[in-house]
Amino acid sequence: MSNEDYSGYIVAYEQEEIQFPVYVLFVIALAFIAAAVVMQMPILMPLGLLALGFAYYNYPLLETGRPRIGAGQYGIFLEGLGIIAWGAVEGIEEGYENTRGVEHSIMLIKLRQPVERALIADWRERPIWRFMMRLPWTMPDKETVRVPLDILDRPSGDILKSFVRMMTFYRR
Repeated sequence: MSNEDYSGYIVAYEQEEIQFPVYVLFVIALAFIAAAVVMQMPILMPLGLLALGFAYYNYPLLETGRPRIGAGQYGIFLEGLGIIAWGAVEGIEEGYENTRGVEHSIMLIKLRQPVERALIADWRERPIWRFMMRLPWTMPDKETVRVPLDILDRPSGDILKSFVRMMTFYRR
């Protein structure tokens, strides 16, 4: 089973304003690198490479139509992780994270066992060129998956309700 074959409730990155900063960083990176070469100012090269690296890391934000997270009859799909079986999910909670004075919604998926045993399909092995790119989840510990919801294309409350509803339905 590949990411493209997965069906059910699927969420992608937001399609509105999220790409603009990535494009701007890419243009700034190219400008710094070009200025470093043309004007022979080597101090600009690390700045250009740093901006280029940040744009590269955030490149998945430009792929707006591609599914990032989802849920179906088998479990929870997370891009770059795999499918977590419903039986391995202890609960799904809403959380908030305060970053520079702005509150962001997050979904916390609590597991009954370490993620290695909770996965039905393991998609953690990625191509080398995608290895350093952004993922739509983090793991603060081996039994919790943290998913930021504000960068996705549906309201955070709808995503949480859908995941909890599907967990309740499929775990019966």
